[in-house]
Amino acid sequence: MSTGIDLNALELTADPDQQNEVFLIAFNSYDGAVFDRLYRDDAISNLSGAPLTGAARKAKITELLAQKPSLKATLRHSYTAGDVQLIVVDYEMEVPGPDGERQELRGTCTDVLRRGEDGKWLMAIDRPIPEEQPAAAA
Repeated sequence: MSTGIDLNALELTADPDQQNEVFLIAFNSYDGAVFDRLYRDDAISNLSGAPLTGAARKAKITELLAQKPSLKATLRHSYTAGDVQLIVVDYEMEVPGPDGERQELRGTCTDVLRRGEDGKWLMAIDRPIPEEQPAAAA
């Protein structure tokens, strides 16, 4: 990760390329609180394989990031309608497997972002779909 990046000042913008970069920086920081700040309070995340929101979402994100996974993502599509944006990315994520060996997950993630009254964009729905299910869910 680049030095000099203030993880507490990360914000999503209307630019989907910048959103992807900010999302990757936050995820690869391994700090669940930093990553969770990119989500609306009522956001749904399917990172665990099940839709979670609120405290359960934050706890699962924090647990996942504590395992120090690595994430790469490439923007495929972006569509904006007013204060809603749909983003589709292809991702590769390395996570520890049940035996401690790293395993790679690949797939497509569909994200929905909403712009709040303050003009800031936040994740409303985060739905990664792996090409194959891992041996044991993260």
